[in-house]
Amino acid sequence: MNIQDVHPFHQVIISLVLGLVVGLQRQWADSPLAGIRTFSLVSIFGTVCALLAEKYGQWIIGAGFLSIGVAIIAGHLQKKLNQALAEHSGLVTELAMFLMYSSGVLVRAGPIWLAATIAGILAVILQAKLELHGLAKRFSDKEIRAIMQFVLISFVIFPVVPNQSFGPFGVLNPHEAWLMVMIIVAISLSGYIIYKFFGEKAGIILGGILGGVISSTATTLSYSKRADELNKSIPSGAIVVLIAWTTVYVRIFLEVVVAAPSFQAIWPPLGGMFLISVLCTFWKWRESESNGEGMPTQSNPAELRTALMFGVLYSIILLAVAYSKTFFGSGGLSVVAVLSGVTDMDAITLSTSRLVEAGKLLPQEGWPIIIIASMSNVFFKGAIAGFIGGRAFFRALFIPWLISLVAGATILLVWWV
Repeated sequence: MNIQDVHPFHQVIISLVLGLVVGLQRQWADSPLAGIRTFSLVSIFGTVCALLAEKYGQWIIGAGFLSIGVAIIAGHLQKKLNQALAEHSGLVTELAMFLMYSSGVLVRAGPIWLAATIAGILAVILQAKLELHGLAKRFSDKEIRAIMQFVLISFVIFPVVPNQSFGPFGVLNPHEAWLMVMIIVAISLSGYIIYKFFGEKAGIILGGILGGVISSTATTLSYSKRADELNKSIPSGAIVVLIAWTTVYVRIFLEVVVAAPSFQAIWPPLGGMFLISVLCTFWKWRESESNGEGMPTQSNPAELRTALMFGVLYSIILLAVAYSKTFFGSGGLSVVAVLSGVTDMDAITLSTSRLVEAGKLLPQEGWPIIIIASMSNVFFKGAIAGFIGGRAFFRALFIPWLISLVAGATILLVWWV
């Protein structure tokens, strides 16, 4: 993508995000010179200077760079002259003045809405000092590592992955496969970060939603173990698991929308599965009077090894779907859906959606694959609950589990067969 194709507003937002990422790490590490707000302002200031340079000349970029250097030197001198004062000050005010000066120039040079946007962002950053500093302090080394691993996956590895199709049927594209990795890691990491702020305090609803966002299979496994160890946790644990299973359909929907916006044929059957799951979960919720309980510890979803394994799995399923369609027709696609649904819903959802979006798979061929895979996934998770959680735990899940499987079979008969 050419940088000229990126809207100036989006350029400012990208700068803000990049500055926040680096600033978060520096704030967490207690850098004496600059933290989360300072790095955000520096990044935005650089973008504004580049925008102004398009109208007034490239010397503005050099002047902006020089002004940052002057501000840094001034900050060091301030600390040497007055250490006590330095503890309560930094470069934020100086950078805010530079940025507002640049915004004032944009008011005259245009676009004026961009000047207003920058001023608004600046005001929020300045006001949110306690919140931003408190946010950084709440992260542990584990969460910071997860965020930086996502940065590695998204901003370091992704741009250099070759964007070229190769292999049988021309469906393997490393760039596209890694993009799917980014999508999955971003979704899982979002849930993981939210979990950080609630963790053991998460109740039934939030625990189930976060469990579904991070990994419904891992959530089923965790609560099955807890149910086997502590029998009284069965009612509330079953509801958390059911909410996690329901959240999976929302996750599938988001993945399809991102990977294949035109793949709208999946919406009615997927919506039907979601509605059935919601009703079953609500029924169990009304039936149970158990209170919420804490969530089990979640693992880091941004590990590079996990990302690589998902990328390989995605490519294998992509190739298997294309191969099955060519040589075995619909029967072969169903087998691939069943097998892949047991291991991972994300890979089969994204691979099928991308094939539909590329025109290598018809929508009426694509949506049954995802529904069959979801049924396989539900069956497998029910088996986990039965073998690990015991009879009582499986009994609490049995009727919703069975209804979901029957609903999936009915949808396939009505819409597909």
